[in-house]
Parts: sequence; structure tokens; C-alpha cells
Amino acid sequence: MQPMRGLSSERSPVPQDAAGASHPAQPIPFGRAQGPNGAQSTNGLVAGAHAVMTGVTRIFGSAVHALGPVDLDLRRGEFFSIVGPSGCGKSTLLDVLAGLSSPTDGTITFEGKRVRGTVPDGVGVVFQEDASFPWLSVRDNIAFGLRRAGFRGAEAEERVRHAIDFMGLNDFADAYPNQLSGGMRQRVCIARTLVMRPRLVLLDEPFGALDQQTRLLMGDELLRLWRASGATVLLITHALDEAAMLSDRIGVMSSRPGRFIEIVETGWPRDRTSAIAAEPAFGEVTTRLWNTLREESLKAMASQRRVAG
Repeated sequence: MQPMRGLSSERSPVPQDAAGASHPAQPIPFGRAQGPNGAQSTNGLVAGAHAVMTGVTRIFGSAVHALGPVDLDLRRGEFFSIVGPSGCGKSTLLDVLAGLSSPTDGTITFEGKRVRGTVPDGVGVVFQEDASFPWLSVRDNIAFGLRRAGFRGAEAEERVRHAIDFMGLNDFADAYPNQLSGGMRQRVCIARTLVMRPRLVLLDEPFGALDQQTRLLMGDELLRLWRASGATVLLITHALDEAAMLSDRIGVMSSRPGRFIEIVETGWPRDRTSAIAAEPAFGEVTTRLWNTLREESLKAMASQRRVAG
């Protein structure tokens, strides 16, 4: 393994030089993130923001200020994770970024175009809940989105075949979800998203229901997919070790209303795996995250007690 670079942090989400050693991934038929001229930098990132949130807030009704104001620039091709106390608005942030709901105030752009309450072309979302269809086989689950989008024939078959092979599901292509483990069902859900060739992948705690060992292995799979696809990835997670292992940068959110109070840049090489957890720098990153997050988590717990009381 290559030596770890020193971690750094930002007190506001201002872009810095992208971290990571030069290890270009081999292209696969999921579609790769590219710059305006189709060029890709040597470390897999392309200059410029891929998605931008400016002054974004979300208020439910007249009383619940769930989010913001939030400012965030997602770099093209990076792996960005968000951690924060329970109820701080992490999933709300993902929803408005995905176009699943509209912000109360502020603006969101993806590839220079406004996001206005509908999911833009090129954005894929994977949730924590098992979203596989129990009446469909693995093959048909993965093909579901393609068929709804009008893909037929050889192209659709090739995309599905490649996804099944890449996700290690060849022996289960004709099996049904109730015959699979939780980790394998999440592979199916991720594959169903990736066959649509999203350029921005949003993941809302996709491994939250899995045991720790399986989470680490699924993290390795996710990193492999990220490198191969070239997509920009944003992950919501409660697990600090998961965020530390997977991410180029990690945004730490405050208690509600959620806003970014620190952004930590890990400096990991692009070809990292779960073996990075043995590195001393990994402990430094997780310690820094907890030191920042601990006070905010205590605030969130105190607020919940007041409401319950």
C-alpha cells in the first residue's frame, strides 16, 4: 500500500486541490464522468464542481427547520461522505440534491443546470431499505429501470450482463430476492442504479442494515465501482469508520438545522481498499470526525429529551 498523505480540513466547503495518487481506472460500460471536452485528469477527477448547493434550506410546515443554510461544491469524480447526528437533515439534504423534494430556499445545480424538484438525467439514488422487487429475478430486477426507460435488445442485455458479472452475481442471476442475503440484495439494488449510467450517485445509508464485516466488504465493492465508473458519489452514513475508509472528503454536519461545520479531506490514494483501516492515519481521521461530531450529537440528544419531556 502506498503511504498515506496527511489529512486536512476545511471549516467551510471551499474546494481545494483533489487528493489521491494517480491510478486511472479501466473504463467499463457503466459510463464514465468526463469534463467538458471528454478529458479526464490523471487522478480520476475533473476540474470544476459537478453539483453545487448554495444557501439551501428546508423547512417543513411552519415549525421544523430541518436543514441549512447549506453550501456545498461536489467535485466531479470525487467520493464525498456526510456524517452527522441523528435527525440533523442528512437524508433531507440528499432528497433535495436528488430533486426528490424542493428546497425552501437556495439553489441547486447539477452539471450547470438548476435542480427544481425532479430527478435530473444522470442522477441515480440508492436507499437503505431493500428496494428489490420480490416477484422479479435478479436479472429482471437489474433490468427494470432500463426497460422503463425504453431500452431493449442487445444494449440492455449487455448492460445487465455486465452488471451481473461485475457485481459477482452470475450464480444468482435467476434467483429471487428471498433467496439472497441482505448484502447480495443491496448489490442488486446498486447494480439496478448503475446500469442507468448515472454520473452522480447518491447513497442514503445503503449498508445500514448489514453487519460490520459485510459492510467492510461492500465498501470494497463500492470503491471498485466508483473507480470503474468515474461517477461522483455522495454517501450518507452514521458510521464514522465507513466514511473514513471510503471518502476523499467528509462533511460533518451540525445538529438540526443541519449545516456543515467542518469538511475533512482524507488524502487517501484512489486505489484504496478496506485494508486502509490498518493505517495510523485512518485512526487520525476517525478521531477527528468524532471530536467534531461529539458535541453536536450531545446537543441532538438533549433536544430530543426536551421534546420527549
